[in-house]
Amino acid sequence: MSDLHWMTVAAAAKAIAARELSPVELTAALLARIERLDPRLNTFIRLDGEAAMAAARTAEAEAAAGHIRGPLHGVPVGIKDIMDVAGLPTTCHSKILADNLATSDAVCVAKLRGAGAIVLGKLSTHEFAIGGPSFDLPWPPARNPWNTDHHPGGSSSGSGSGVAAGLFPMALGSDTGGSVRNPASCCGIVGLKPTYGLVSRRGVFPLSFTLDHVGPMTRTVADNALMLEVIAGHDPGDPGSAATPRHHYAGGLDRDVRGLRVGFVQHFHEVDMPADPEVTAALEHVARTLQLEGAEVRDVHLPTLGEFAAVNRVILQSEAWAIHGPLLRDRPGDYGQLARRRLMAGAFFAAGDYVQAQRRRLEMIAAVEEALRDVDVLLCASSMDPACRIDSPADVERTYPRQARTPFNVTGHPALAMMAGVSVGGLPLSVQFVGRNFAEATLFQVARAWERAAGTDKKHPAIV
Repeated sequence: MSDLHWMTVAAAAKAIAARELSPVELTAALLARIERLDPRLNTFIRLDGEAAMAAARTAEAEAAAGHIRGPLHGVPVGIKDIMDVAGLPTTCHSKILADNLATSDAVCVAKLRGAGAIVLGKLSTHEFAIGGPSFDLPWPPARNPWNTDHHPGGSSSGSGSGVAAGLFPMALGSDTGGSVRNPASCCGIVGLKPTYGLVSRRGVFPLSFTLDHVGPMTRTVADNALMLEVIAGHDPGDPGSAATPRHHYAGGLDRDVRGLRVGFVQHFHEVDMPADPEVTAALEHVARTLQLEGAEVRDVHLPTLGEFAAVNRVILQSEAWAIHGPLLRDRPGDYGQLARRRLMAGAFFAAGDYVQAQRRRLEMIAAVEEALRDVDVLLCASSMDPACRIDSPADVERTYPRQARTPFNVTGHPALAMMAGVSVGGLPLSVQFVGRNFAEATLFQVARAWERAAGTDKKHPAIV
């Protein structure tokens, strides 16, 4: 246990329950690593170290008395700073909400605590989960631990960076146009956007009511399934929450993929938005590997990325304007430049644009549903490029829309992004798997088969 910072959630929880590892020892080791590395990574907006150590001492005493709260007992977690943590500000990485003290936990945070997790603090995000890596905000943007000159993806940027760097083994992110899966892709971790409505959004600052999701971010597929089992479930306080039976998401992790049908959406990265050749080669390698593992891989066609992006843009920006319009009118100068520009675009959509986008969205849901009748899982690109430099606004602007994540915010289907390889430049390449609604267990089964074959869970950035 010398490298406590690379312990998986499952291994740490098992060792703590067996009294082979102290929650105090684990938390102290992670806080020391955060103190050493976070000045270079800017992962935290607010580190709550004293409260974390107090919670660790409580968890240790409970474990000694034979009381294990749940499957995450004594394991630290980071929380994206658009989610309420009682007693801490929910700033959304913005001057606008710098003093916005939360009086209660978001439902997803409360579920993590109920399962025994220890909250380390609040993590960097793009401003209001939309801005981008901005340098005109009260806190600096997070950086990529594979190369700190590069972007970690967003908007759950601190979550992705911190998990990849070994600052904490799990984190919460949110995903409206890919904001869990983008950092997972850039930082080489596992990020899941669950089925729409599977995880409550109550206590999470909204961006788009139609498209918002909360999802787990971890270094392994098994940890992601474990975390999802804790945070999933119906919440009558969230109007978008789905009343669905509980599932055992880790149930298929030890199964192979023989007989499973995988639909490869090649036109996304070959025709609609030609990917970097390294990304294309990595995706083809994933498909070949799954074939060798016994899966049947066949070509699948969906609406174009351009169509998906247009629908996503109209719905997201219209709903974001409905949320931010009053503040933008009163305090425009307190927003960062990137967030202000992106949010104000929503003021120029007409009601007819929004209605037509919602109508087209239903057709797109039907198209993905039709494809998933013939296959069990879809395989496609996540990012079309490795992470760009963080200090090049032109590169960020060019590469940010070069992705295939927004289609599944539009349709609500579960989508998981993970490492597909490492570029010649030493940055992660990514792949995305997409499943049927509420079939996350199958998604994890396929993702684990790839992880097992490729050893992606053993690959970490060289940051020390």
